Amino acid sequence: MYPDFKILIVDDFALIRTMMKQSLMELGFSNLEEASDGVEAMTKIEAATSAGQAYSCVFLDWNMPRMTGLEVIQKCKSTPEYEAIPFVMISAERETESVVRALEAGALDFISKPFTPEALHSKLQKILLDEPEQRAANE
Repeated sequence: MYPDFKILIVDDFALIRTMMKQSLMELGFSNLEEASDGVEAMTKIEAATSAGQAYSCVFLDWNMPRMTGLEVIQKCKSTPEYEAIPFVMISAERETESVVRALEAGALDFISKPFTPEALHSKLQKILLDEPEQRAANE
């Protein structure tokens, strides 16, 4: 249904990645990749972008070893090659301050854990609607 829409799922818990992947596949997304922490996510983001196949969306956990989701967003948003990638932070952090920090760092949106497939779909719809605008701005 969305073969060209490439998604990276980043979470240090394999079960969460599996649940997200299953939910996204049920919604019609098939071009899905995973990373277990922020360092692995950066490696995949750099490789995909260098190959001309940047991610259409990155779902990113906040609390991970080696490099947090917030650090990944901050690094990407300060790097011209990666700044257009839409990030959706997924976290058990629910305090308003945490949500504001993620959005100020450059996250497009925020989902609290536990999440539902409907929440994932809602955030992806927002990105899908904005995608033609983003492509035009990058050309």
